[in-house]
Amino acid sequence: MSLWKRRSHRPRRPADPATPSHAGPDVGPDAAPVATVGSGRGLRIMLGLAAAVVIAVGCSRFAGIIAPTALALVVTICVQPARVFLERLGLARSLASTVVIVVILVLLVGFSLALVVSVAQFATLFPQYADQMHAVEDQLGQWLTSLGVGQQEVQRLLAGLSPGTVIGAVSDLVGSVFGLGVGLVVVLALIVFMTLDAGWGRLIADRLRPVRPQLVEALTGFTVSVRRYMVVTAVLGAAVSALDALALVLLGVPGAALWGLLAFITGFIPNIGYWIGIIPPVILALLANGWQNAIVVIVVYAVINGVIQSGLQPHIVGSAVSLNQTIAFLSVVFWSAVLGPMGAVLAIPLTLLVRAVLVDANPDARWMRPVLGDVTGLGPPTGRTERRAPTAPGGTTTTKGTP
Repeated sequence: MSLWKRRSHRPRRPADPATPSHAGPDVGPDAAPVATVGSGRGLRIMLGLAAAVVIAVGCSRFAGIIAPTALALVVTICVQPARVFLERLGLARSLASTVVIVVILVLLVGFSLALVVSVAQFATLFPQYADQMHAVEDQLGQWLTSLGVGQQEVQRLLAGLSPGTVIGAVSDLVGSVFGLGVGLVVVLALIVFMTLDAGWGRLIADRLRPVRPQLVEALTGFTVSVRRYMVVTAVLGAAVSALDALALVLLGVPGAALWGLLAFITGFIPNIGYWIGIIPPVILALLANGWQNAIVVIVVYAVINGVIQSGLQPHIVGSAVSLNQTIAFLSVVFWSAVLGPMGAVLAIPLTLLVRAVLVDANPDARWMRPVLGDVTGLGPPTGRTERRAPTAPGGTTTTKGTP
């Protein structure tokens, strides 16, 4: 026992500085800090993604409430300047709100009635071309068979081109865009309440600005961006709709008014709205007047939509949206999957709202704006990148441009 105590209390001999030590990393006061692996950033990212999935599933579950609410919010934002203008003319706040509400209700009800009548006309129009549809199916089947496509594959493809299938698909597309029935009633009620409450918006913003100035500025920018985007899209969409309908009338395509209305609705869907709006009139032109007429319809649609929506709209809207093409397309896919057809129409405003709350209101997250498409101040790409050359003698470095 005494021997063990003597060994345990024996003082250690100081280590020789020249002798390398294998006891582990230096933990002295002058040692460099060691990076920890469990920083928690990966965990925060995973929790954020999980929360986003839960929110998306919840929004999809209550899409019947969220979609009309979002539509009413966008409409209220767009008509807010009209109410302010009426107040400046001397009208009381309640009277100005009432005038705006009546105008909105008349426009929405008239638009919905026109949509219902157009769909009803289409339901009676398309069956008249059932024989032409079967003839086109036979010609398409013979052409595919000549290319070596199997008979079963041809029959499976042609089964989706039957008159009943096409009628059901187009009717569902047009009829579900505006959420008729109960959805329309909810939209009208929400517009009434939001328009009445919008009169207090400036006072609420003034109260919140000393506490959350960045959030107020972000939401203010959101309202300006959404208003400019929706108003410009609606005005240019009405012009495109009128020109498309006039061209279809001159070309003798049946249901020109319906396809013009469809062109107006799909004008709010970026990137893919044009393709949705052009398919039905091209099919009707093919069945009624032949493939030459269908090609002319495609060319006319391409010219009208290319000049107005691809040429004029970006210059008028300017940097109000600042979303690149990839984000715009993904927003349509995401919101249509979450909220249905109404989500595709409101994809850009909803994406701008998410960006305002999560990016614009957070100084630490504003670096994401260029990633989302805001390239203001970055300048045009030069097509050349700088490559840093090796360090020259004397410590200087040079850069070389590479194509």
